[in-house]
Amino acid sequence: MPGLLPRLLLAVILFASLPAQADEAAAWAALREGGNAIVMRHATTVPGVGDPPGFRLDDCSTQRLLSEAGRDQAKAIGVALRERGVEAGRILTSAWCRCVDTAELMQLGPVEVFEPLNSFFEQGDVSDKQTDLVRRLIGDWKGPGTLVLVTHQVNVTALTGIFPASGEMVVIDPNGQSIGRIPASFR
Repeated sequence: MPGLLPRLLLAVILFASLPAQADEAAAWAALREGGNAIVMRHATTVPGVGDPPGFRLDDCSTQRLLSEAGRDQAKAIGVALRERGVEAGRILTSAWCRCVDTAELMQLGPVEVFEPLNSFFEQGDVSDKQTDLVRRLIGDWKGPGTLVLVTHQVNVTALTGIFPASGEMVVIDPNGQSIGRIPASFR
């Protein structure tokens, strides 16, 4: 029985990864159908949390921005979406430069700023109002194509209960139900 333990350990690891792979497969399938929404956290930034004191939305040099890896990540996300037949019907983003840059670098189509996607990290008590507006937007989306929303971790978490990694996408149906997650590192 000398190799039994390693084989059992491998079986446990493989079994544990199945739900995540099924979740991702369901998300990709829903995106190809259209009529659903992607809610994603912006791509990877330079290290830090939030923005420097005194940052201004009208001046990117005062904000925490995408790193070079994040710029490459955003481009790769766009390529992966196009290669898998996902058509973006509308692309909306937070006004923060890291979100606008992520949305533009994905090259899925015209990008619009939608203020309810703006970060409410340390911004007072606006989270419920903004989250309700985004939830309503998703509920009203009928397509054609996929509604793509680029925002911040706090916004994605308030909407879905999921703490996404940078560049991670959560696919949501018009009823607000999470269909699945797609990590920024595609399989």
